[in-house]
Amino acid sequence: AIIILLLMIWKTRSCAGISGKSQALFAMVFCTRYLDLVFNFISVYNTTMKLIYITCALGTCYLIFMKFKPTYDSNHDTFRVEFLLGPCVILSLVLNHSFTVTEILWT
Repeated sequence: AIIILLLMIWKTRSCAGISGKSQALFAMVFCTRYLDLVFNFISVYNTTMKLIYITCALGTCYLIFMKFKPTYDSNHDTFRVEFLLGPCVILSLVLNHSFTVTEILWT
């Protein structure tokens, strides 16, 4: 789905109707969840798929916030990120497997 979104943005040369805040959250989640790429090798498939997800999410953010910024309407992107991030940060500090930076970011 993320590749289809990238292709749609590129083909139409517009990101109208797409929530930039949601895409930035996807990029943040993929980057923090896949920090284990630096420390732990599982398989070539796993590493490749994680890198594809991170690249596509960051690429979508680049297209929305840089390349096609004139077509992005921030007035219609009314998603309140703080109502989602606040509880997530608190829960990640409370509900983690071990109290380390990578585990808290993963949680």
